[in-house]
Amino acid sequence: MRGSDLVLWYWAVMDKQVRRAFLGRVQRSLEIYGVRLHGYVLMSNHFHLVVQTPKANLSEFMRHLNVSYTGYTNRRHQRVGHLFQGRFKAIVVEADSYLLELSRYVHLNPVRVGAVKRKSLRDQLAYLRGYPWSSLGGYLRREQGQPWVVYGEVLGYVGGSREKYREFVEEGLSRGYSTPWEELRGQVVLGKEGFWERVKSQWPRKRARSREQPSLRVLERVEPATVLRKVAEYFKLSPEALRRKRSGFRDQRGLVMEMMHRYSGMGQGEIGRHLGGMDYTAVSHERSRIRDRMRDDAKVKRWGRELEELLTS
Repeated sequence: MRGSDLVLWYWAVMDKQVRRAFLGRVQRSLEIYGVRLHGYVLMSNHFHLVVQTPKANLSEFMRHLNVSYTGYTNRRHQRVGHLFQGRFKAIVVEADSYLLELSRYVHLNPVRVGAVKRKSLRDQLAYLRGYPWSSLGGYLRREQGQPWVVYGEVLGYVGGSREKYREFVEEGLSRGYSTPWEELRGQVVLGKEGFWERVKSQWPRKRARSREQPSLRVLERVEPATVLRKVAEYFKLSPEALRRKRSGFRDQRGLVMEMMHRYSGMGQGEIGRHLGGMDYTAVSHERSRIRDRMRDDAKVKRWGRELEELLTS
């Protein structure tokens, strides 16, 4: 199976009628462009689609979905202009390594937000089973299946059993589950070492379309020296200051490590050798710490966002 794409796009809060209209347009777009949908979830301000594009036409598929749904919404509310916030974000996924885990991550979205995430495990499971705006129902019960969702690929990883898939989802809630974003390469590729290299090797042939899919520009590897220099310039520091272990710039060094991993495609050991001889575990710890800081601290989050813009511009 070829790599799949996880698509994220942000939108306005929708009522039931609008959600049904959106799913109808998803179904029509799938038919027109020959796209296979393995899973989805609609949330209040974003959605996730796990799709496979045998014809390599993701942009065309998403453009059609955007135009048709925006036209419907504008007519309904007598408005004009764009509806979605920015471009969609697509992540290329190595199916054999991550499709099963990714489907669980998508289906657990409804219990990761708001008051539901503070409820008991039993209540969360009940909420998930009754959540009408995801493909989970069809994975748990054959009679709830939707003809335009492809269930077989994901279920194949659990022997084709809906009961085993239910156990897999419930295990994620009770014991915890991995977050795919922590293993992203270059912000857009989720796969093992060899998959990253294969995707990058195909990128030069697609460079003419980079303007159409700007998120894929990060596949053009940024040299680690360039990452270090740009981060140093951003913080008005010298590269040497960011190489030193006890420089007093821990967050800044952590950002160097994270950006080297994302945009230079470097492993943890290689990053450590580049930054003063840190071992693999220390780099892993610092990267985990800075990701937490980027999530919880507005200033560090802004630093990370602006550095990403510098490195992909």
